[in-house]
Amino acid sequence: MKKRILTGDRPTGQLHIGHYVGSLKSRLEFQNEFDTLVLIANIQALTDNFDDPAKVNSNILEVLKDYIAVGLDPNLVTFILQSEISEISDLTVIYSNLVSISRLMRNPTVKSEIIQKKNKFSKDSVTFGFLGYPINQAADITTFMADLVPVGGDQAPMVEQTVEIVKKFNGIYGDVLKIPQIYISEYPRLVGLDGKSKMSKSLNNTINFSDSTEIIKNKIMTMYTDPNRIHKNDPGRVEGNPVFIYHNIFNTNKSEVKELEARYRKGTVGDVEVKERLFESIEAFIYPIRETRLSLENKEEYLLEILDQGTKRGKKIASETLNKVKEALYLNILKK
Repeated sequence: MKKRILTGDRPTGQLHIGHYVGSLKSRLEFQNEFDTLVLIANIQALTDNFDDPAKVNSNILEVLKDYIAVGLDPNLVTFILQSEISEISDLTVIYSNLVSISRLMRNPTVKSEIIQKKNKFSKDSVTFGFLGYPINQAADITTFMADLVPVGGDQAPMVEQTVEIVKKFNGIYGDVLKIPQIYISEYPRLVGLDGKSKMSKSLNNTINFSDSTEIIKNKIMTMYTDPNRIHKNDPGRVEGNPVFIYHNIFNTNKSEVKELEARYRKGTVGDVEVKERLFESIEAFIYPIRETRLSLENKEEYLLEILDQGTKRGKKIASETLNKVKEALYLNILKK
C-alpha cells in the first residue's frame, strides 16, 4: 500500500513559479510513488478573505487549472475541496483544546503573516480564525492520515505544530493519529521579483503560470538586481541577486549560467543581457504550462467532475478518521 501525501493551497489567486519551486515540483516527483492528495483549502482562505468570499470561490477552478497544467495527473492525484469535508472542522474544534493561545502566537508563520498583512490586521484585530489556522492545518493533515507533507519553507512551522498536536493527542488518547513527516524542497522559498521578500500574490511580485509572453518579459526586465551596480561594466554581486537565483533554478543551460555569473562579477555583461537570457529560460519553462492551462478554459464541467470525484474519496477517508477520534474521546454514544 502506497504511503500518503497531503498538500495543498489556499485559492486566493492563481499559482506562480514560487509555488512550483516551493512545493509543486515535489508533488510532481512524488505523484507516481505516493498516494497523493491535494487540498484546495477554500475555508482556510477565508481567514484573511472573509470580506470577499466571491474572490475565493472564483479561484478554486483557477488553482485546479494550474495544478493540471504543471503536470499533476488527475488519474494519479486526488483533488479535494476543503469546504466539503466537514470532518476537518470537527477536528479543528477538538484540537483547539490542545493548543494554547501563546503557542499559536509564537508560530513563526502566523507572526510573519500578521506583519505582512498589517494593512488588514492591527495588533488588536487579529481574528480567532486567522490565529488558529495552524490548528485547522493540523486537522487537514491528520484528517487524511498523511505520512508525508511537502511544503515550502514558510509553511514548515505549521507541520511542526501538527506533530506537536498529534503527539499530545496520542499521549492522552492512545495511538489514534499518524505522525506526519515534513518534506522541504531544494529551494524552500523563492524570493520575489522585488528582491525584498518571498514571492507572494499579496505582494504582487510574482510570475504566474497564466502570464503571457509579454507580461513575463516586462516583469523580468524590471526585476531587482544588484543595487550597487550603476553601470554595466561595474563588477556585480551574484550572491543573493534574484536574477541569478532564478537562473540557477530555471535555466537548464548550466554552463551559460556559470559564464554569466563570471562575467557579471567582472563587469563584462550588463543587466539587460542577463535578464534577456533569463526571460528565454522562464518563457521556455512556462510556455507548455500556459498552453495546457489555456486548453482547460471553458471546461468547467470537466474540472468540477475531477474535483467532485476527488472530494468524495476524501470524504470517505475523513469519515473513517473522525470515527476513530470520536471513539477515543467517547463522542460516539449515538452511533448505531
